[in-house]
Amino acid sequence: MFRGLVRFPSRLWGPALSLGKDCSKGPLAPLPITRSAHSAATSERRKFYEDVSISQGEGGLYEINLDRRKLKTPGGKLFTVPNEALAIAVATEWDAQRDTLKFYTMHLTTLCNTAIDNPTQRDKDQMINAALKFLETDTICYRVDEPPGLVELMNNEWEPVLRWIEKRYDVVIGSSSSILGPEIPESTKETFRQHLNSYNFWSLTGLEYVITQLKSVVLSFGLIDRRLTVEQAVLLSRLEEEYQIQRWGNVEWAHDYDMYELRARTAAGALFLYLSSETSTVKRKLLQD
Repeated sequence: MFRGLVRFPSRLWGPALSLGKDCSKGPLAPLPITRSAHSAATSERRKFYEDVSISQGEGGLYEINLDRRKLKTPGGKLFTVPNEALAIAVATEWDAQRDTLKFYTMHLTTLCNTAIDNPTQRDKDQMINAALKFLETDTICYRVDEPPGLVELMNNEWEPVLRWIEKRYDVVIGSSSSILGPEIPESTKETFRQHLNSYNFWSLTGLEYVITQLKSVVLSFGLIDRRLTVEQAVLLSRLEEEYQIQRWGNVEWAHDYDMYELRARTAAGALFLYLSSETSTVKRKLLQD
């Protein structure tokens, strides 16, 4: 059960825990960073704790406690987040686990691990450059000449979003049916660079994750700016695939699974960005049910 104990004085890094014989003392230690450890971290494990809580530690950072033992990252660092709102969201992921821990469902925890450990040792400029690379190959900037039905669908569904972002940020992006895609002006890249630079490192981690899922800077900004819902952004990112499925059919369970997974990851990335930007403290405690 999750209890809020609030005391006032870029490669994604999934959850990884080493469960020794004595689970009653000391912090939760990470698994060694090896291929086998990574595989173990993404599998299911028997749940080993009863209570989940949050507490405020040094520097005003928030910690996650499993039966009052402090959670650590795969890199061995103390798992700390910058505000109470994000701590509550992560704690909720752990509290939602039942008999087994399904680490692959814990997207917020994974994003926090990535931001804390920064396994690829990137700085903000490198993250921004990586995000801007997606602009050059943005999903909705690549169009087709045929079949007519798909051309019409792309124009009807993608063009309004593209026109919106060009107006919203006063930039030129355009689209192309060439394999090379449109030529993005340097002024557009600079405008987006300045906008991305306004995000902190944690928020950039979330935004980059959303961009990676949607394969689109345009759709990601549409989602973050609340122009699009998660469902709309995901559907637009899969527009061509959905068209082909409607035309030729699909393996229903596989399609549904992929769709739900993409929605979950995209929603988690957007939520992580919002919560990472949160500066106010949640004024209430979560009490034990």
